[in-house]
Amino acid sequence: MNQHPNHGTQAVPPGYSERLYNEDLAPLKDKNWNWYNIFAFWMSDVHSVGGYVFAGSLFALGLASWQVLVCLLVGIGIVQYMSNLVAQPSQQAGIPYPVVCRLSFGVFGANIPAVIRGLIAVAWYGIQTYLASSALVIVVLRFFPELAYLTEIKFAGLSAIGWGGFMAMWLIQAAVFWHGMEAIKKFIDWAGPLVYLVMFLLMAWIVYKAGWNNISFSLSEKSLTGFDAVWQMVIAVVLVVSYFSGPTLNFGDFTRYAKSMDDVKKGNFWGLPVNFLLFSIVTVIVISGTLPVFGKILHDPIETVGLIDNTTVAVLGAFTFITATIGINIVANFVSPAFDFANVNPQKISWRMGGMIAAVGSIFITPWNLFNSPEVIHYTLDSLAAFIGPLYGILLVDYYVVQKKHIDVDALYSDKPGNTYWYENGYNKAAIKALVPAAILALICSHVPGIKEYLGHFSLFVGGFAAAYLYKSLARCPAVVAARLAAARS
Repeated sequence: MNQHPNHGTQAVPPGYSERLYNEDLAPLKDKNWNWYNIFAFWMSDVHSVGGYVFAGSLFALGLASWQVLVCLLVGIGIVQYMSNLVAQPSQQAGIPYPVVCRLSFGVFGANIPAVIRGLIAVAWYGIQTYLASSALVIVVLRFFPELAYLTEIKFAGLSAIGWGGFMAMWLIQAAVFWHGMEAIKKFIDWAGPLVYLVMFLLMAWIVYKAGWNNISFSLSEKSLTGFDAVWQMVIAVVLVVSYFSGPTLNFGDFTRYAKSMDDVKKGNFWGLPVNFLLFSIVTVIVISGTLPVFGKILHDPIETVGLIDNTTVAVLGAFTFITATIGINIVANFVSPAFDFANVNPQKISWRMGGMIAAVGSIFITPWNLFNSPEVIHYTLDSLAAFIGPLYGILLVDYYVVQKKHIDVDALYSDKPGNTYWYENGYNKAAIKALVPAAILALICSHVPGIKEYLGHFSLFVGGFAAAYLYKSLARCPAVVAARLAAARS
């Protein structure tokens, strides 16, 4: 894809509106991603500090090893199925996520789901950049211990050396992003396999130091049975699906480049069930081995490599997790807001500018304070995430049930009243009426005491099914259908 920084002077195709079009959001003609590129996307998404910690946490729920593996397979199977559904409209028309949203929310109403996804990405972009910078600081202090005094100098809650590491990672990611999607594709193509190579080396080193007899596939001190075990298995499945819900929602930003849906499905198979299961097994072996090697269980890979007494191994491990975090940050949290914010004002905000708006915003939210305050991060991210389930429900029901997989591509870029996705002044009220109550329901599940203890983990599903039901009812309402037909005729 070619990014064009001077969008104010670009030619707009006949029949297209300046308010809805720039060359970054335009439907693609040249689709050259194959199954491996999709596979590499998921490797970059899975192989991260967050993915490592998340995979390890599943083995600490008190379940037997076989139960955890079943949960992993069921959960990631659901993610794979959802990814295939989300991928199709973008691959079919060559359009990114915010343009797909125009089908159901209207050509201007699409900014609602786009900005919601963009804000979630900004928060996570900052947090992932902070995590990567923590690994970089470990490397710097290993080689330059005399800089330790910089850890005592603090500004806005972060040490001086922490600021140096954060801004260094910020600039590296911005440089990769600025070179466009082709550079991002090349980066993720080699980053995922590289992380695997080093993870296997780290696993071999841990097993060598600990001894295979000291490796356990259970990281929990308790052992659940009966209903408690079944309930934890259900929660484990839900956690897997929820963990991938953000990147999966805007998966179309990448599948628009895929040659065919067969490539997408093949890449999803190798990148999700196969890749995630293998990575989880390697992760739990490493975490389990930290007890006999270091005397305590370490769930954070950055802390693990920081304690390794071999400088070469420690530096290699730290740089690996830096690379891994850059990978997930770019694919999950940089590309998405780049398209999302560009969609707000296509003639003034390019893809590059949209991404840089997100990057700059990630500094001002001081993500280290978010990450170090469980209550703040819970209310901030869970509140935004409450909208993800409803967006799934609306987008999928609209494309598969209401639109029946038909896309009028030209109408997606037209602001003329009466066009297919004009609805009412460019907004589809049916989608908004479904989104709001479903999101409120999800917020109740995740925030209200007495309810969140039982339904908090299920807010994604509650919001998703509620929005799907409401939207299907409203979109199929005879009055709505009649209004759309009348608008189309005029």
